[in-house]
Amino acid sequence: MYQRILVPLDGSQLAEQAIPYATELCKGSTEVVLFQVVHLPLPLAAPDASMAMPLPDQEELIQESLAYLNRIAEKLRQEGVRVRTDAVERDMVPDAIVDYAREHDIDLIVMTTHGRSGISRLIFGSVAESVVRHAPCPVLLVRAELVQDKIQGESAGD
Repeated sequence: MYQRILVPLDGSQLAEQAIPYATELCKGSTEVVLFQVVHLPLPLAAPDASMAMPLPDQEELIQESLAYLNRIAEKLRQEGVRVRTDAVERDMVPDAIVDYAREHDIDLIVMTTHGRSGISRLIFGSVAESVVRHAPCPVLLVRAELVQDKIQGESAGD
């Protein structure tokens, strides 16, 4: 049913919990695309030029992101999953995810929610909510509470 499943990752263990849900949906020729949006930090204004922080190199950040994604991809390949990785540099993460899905004929987006509420949601917004509203395909959201409970349960069993 799905030819390409997009899994946006932000480098957190929470976000990576979407991977098993995506791979469970793989049938035959389905490809999982591990994807990360890299955005450069805003330069800090410093009163003294000698205090200015150098901005990280965009290409270096993309390469670090791809290295992270490729480590995960290698594990999935060993399990027989067809997987591809990609990273882009953009300011707006939700827009980058939606645009990527549209431009690459993605059939399903699988991602976790960070479960923000109240003031933090107002300040930071919800990437998942924006993706759901604008995605050109279905979106499967894994609730943060379920993931956090699973992580805490695994830690207690150690």
